Amino acid sequence: MATVTSYGAAQTVTGSCHLVKIDSIKILIDCGMFQGNGNEERNYGAFEFDPSKVNYLVLTHAHLDHIGRVPKLIKDGFNGRIIATKATHDIAKVMLLDSANILQEEYKTLRRKARRRGEEESILKPLYTKEDVDRVFEKKWCTLEYFEEHKLKHHIKVTLANAGHIMGSAFVILDYQEQNRHKRIIFSGDLGSPERLIIDSADNIDQADVLFVESTYGDRQHKPLEQSVAEFKEAVRTTLQQNGNVIIPSFALERTQEILWLLHEMHDDGELPKCRVFLDSPLAIKATKLYNRFPIHLSDTLEYAPGSGGDPFSFAWLETTTTRDQSMAINKTKERSIIIAGSGMCNGGRIMHHLKHRLWNTRNAVIFVGYQVHGTLGRSIVDGEKMIKIYGEEIAVKAKVYTINGFSAHADQKELIEWIRPIGGLKNIYLIHGEIEKMEVFASEIQNELKQEVNIVEYAKPIKL
Repeated sequence: MATVTSYGAAQTVTGSCHLVKIDSIKILIDCGMFQGNGNEERNYGAFEFDPSKVNYLVLTHAHLDHIGRVPKLIKDGFNGRIIATKATHDIAKVMLLDSANILQEEYKTLRRKARRRGEEESILKPLYTKEDVDRVFEKKWCTLEYFEEHKLKHHIKVTLANAGHIMGSAFVILDYQEQNRHKRIIFSGDLGSPERLIIDSADNIDQADVLFVESTYGDRQHKPLEQSVAEFKEAVRTTLQQNGNVIIPSFALERTQEILWLLHEMHDDGELPKCRVFLDSPLAIKATKLYNRFPIHLSDTLEYAPGSGGDPFSFAWLETTTTRDQSMAINKTKERSIIIAGSGMCNGGRIMHHLKHRLWNTRNAVIFVGYQVHGTLGRSIVDGEKMIKIYGEEIAVKAKVYTINGFSAHADQKELIEWIRPIGGLKNIYLIHGEIEKMEVFASEIQNELKQEVNIVEYAKPIKL
């Protein structure tokens, strides 16, 4: 008997954490952070399962909503093997170290405020430290190539296939025997759109018994990529031609590299007006170097190979700013600049002071190129708030705001259905990683299109397969 219990990404987008039990073997698929909607405090709560009893941890990719609680999992007793692609292993180290630094800084800030109120003892200590992250990478790791089959205990095998979401991302295939019958469970992880700029499209699979599939954009279709690229270029050109500044809140993984590649193309094709381009994110700078280390994951269109002397993510006008002083110095550039900074949802990071200094100016533009979770500052701006608060100061939103969703690293409703369609033998489909309203729309569409039974996963409710 196999069971699956979801302790995250169940009727919500973040906190991916799915516990699979096959006979006596326990396999955890992801262990991510809860983000947005005031959910962050959930990260500090005790796991509703015993980490010391988990045999394997399989990571689909290195976004924090899929890996952000791994250090806590190990602190709380996990001592099993971690399975991922090599790219995910390397990117996860960069992401978790950055996360630990942010957690420490947030703790210091909250502690100072609490001390002034005489409430210092009420402040939770950081979820984990850099030392805790180091312990993650001291554990036993098994890094797999795509479609490399890896045998676990008993008759259980795990295989990772390209999910086309970010570099190194994978969907998970679990094969096992039950009463002398072969069974297969698939966890989609996050699936990318076939129309991607810099990495290969997701692999397809032809057979499974049970599918757990993400539903982030299960209620809609994205704009065609070509249209989104055209909108992005027009927004950049228009803003620069009126001597404004372009602010791009961007995620360090995938989205930043896509934007750099587009700007590179615009620069080389003479489409980019003369300007200064700043990549103001130490994390994105490190991530971009990793993308150059795994060219096999890049799409053929980039025509890049190690040793060729080419770098698809760099061009003459690009400036990288790693230090705080370099970041602050960008404020001296009053016009005709492009600033790419994190966080992508504007819930912290260097993007905050760039918004503070430029959001009130009608000549400037903010271009959102990624999903904005409810409860984040980015979502407030996208939803049309006229005044927002940054560092305790009320800032008027007068810059032009663009929302360009075609760059999404997530497949849309139609693309998800077309990925599911060729999977033969499906007995059950379970929806995870989505907001409940979108899941309901997606479930109805799957039933109409594929005539398949669909279930919406509930938090901490075991599912017997």
